[in-house]
Amino acid sequence: MTHRHWPLYRLRITTPRLELRLPDSELLDELAEVAAGGVHPDGEMPFSVPWTDGGPEQRARGVVQHVLGTIARWRTDSWALSLAVRLRGEDGAYTTVGRQDLTATDFAVVREARTGSWLGLAHQGRGIGTEMRAAAVHLAFAGLGARTVRSEAMTDNARSYAVSRKLGYHEDGLEVAAVHGRPRTVRRLRLDRETWRRLRSTPVELHGLEECREMFGAA
Repeated sequence: MTHRHWPLYRLRITTPRLELRLPDSELLDELAEVAAGGVHPDGEMPFSVPWTDGGPEQRARGVVQHVLGTIARWRTDSWALSLAVRLRGEDGAYTTVGRQDLTATDFAVVREARTGSWLGLAHQGRGIGTEMRAAAVHLAFAGLGARTVRSEAMTDNARSYAVSRKLGYHEDGLEVAAVHGRPRTVRRLRLDRETWRRLRSTPVELHGLEECREMFGAA
């Protein structure tokens, strides 16, 4: 498929091990299967929106609905780029391992974006989370001209917080979210352009950005 009228399908972000791109129907099926296999241990809920509730089929369908919904609702002043993350093996073949989101509201004015992500359980603990977040942050700063990038995580989500620390995020306060009818404390995190420029260490390349830059409000 050429996706002539939706150039975001031709956008790719690459790092030494990863490729991030908007999933077509085949890749979206693979991504849904990863979610069906689980993204966190039973009994935990690292997300303020508990989308992983339910069985494997519900998780898979939720991923499909989310990604297609981001395309349907895309506006220059309110967008969510939901990318499939693919890991390159020693034989050069790719395995889909998770999802990396970059979202923004009124980006043309505020020049601020937010990140969110998840990895399949089988692929955690290998530094992939850091590398894919570095790719999204590079897109925001180097590709789109962001001034700041924000993230958030539950205060007991040590892995997400470790990724943020590695990349130079600063703590930006706390807030309370209602999850499963109970209060959960969320840590807000903020990365500014100068800190990113000083600390960045992951090589990242952007492909196909120019033809879709205006869709982000970054023309």
